[in-house]
Amino acid sequence: MATETLIPLESNPDVMNKFLQKLGVPNKWGIVDVMGLEPDMLSWVPKPVVAVTLLFPISEAYEQHKQKEENEILSKGQEVSSNLFYMKQNISNACGTIALVHGVANNIDKIELTEGHLKKFLDEAKGLDAAGRGKLLEHNEGIINAHKELAQEGQTNTPSAEDPVNHHFITFVHKDGVLYELDGRKAFPINHGPTTADSLLEDASMICKEFMARDPEEVRFTVVALAASE
Repeated sequence: MATETLIPLESNPDVMNKFLQKLGVPNKWGIVDVMGLEPDMLSWVPKPVVAVTLLFPISEAYEQHKQKEENEILSKGQEVSSNLFYMKQNISNACGTIALVHGVANNIDKIELTEGHLKKFLDEAKGLDAAGRGKLLEHNEGIINAHKELAQEGQTNTPSAEDPVNHHFITFVHKDGVLYELDGRKAFPINHGPTTADSLLEDASMICKEFMARDPEEVRFTVVALAASE
């Protein structure tokens, strides 16, 4: 069971970047808004992009698709790279933090983390499975406190931690030629087929569009990218 309920992080690049920098991500890497999913809008996003994060409302359509997808994968199987970093979400409303950790953790060959809470967490998490990593995060006061501090700062009208939050963050990354969806509420990572480091943004955008198509009445979708700023 979740040990704690946090106030959620906002999908605000300023807040997310302060969070990442607090955890040791150098400021040449940052979260940027993706203003639209059409090719001309994607062309404005700085390159290289190493992760794409989607914020969306949890709906009946999402839950049904999640169950159907899980059943299909359990019956057919899927390939998942052993180099992929994936963790479960145990703490309520920590999905923003987990989405950001997923983005950084799968790109530490490019992102040179400085000594700090995130580097320590990733070093300790190396030999653990997804559930073990989720548990480890519960006890990482540095990351949890950074989340709390920036969740408070980012709120325009601060909800209490008890307010039900029906939004969820997930992250898409490229690993070993495959596009993966990393959602700490799902049973496992989702293999979405081939991609490359260069086409990650475009390929992840196609999957984001599928989420939107499952909820055509819904407009509360936000897409951000973790990209190099210089």
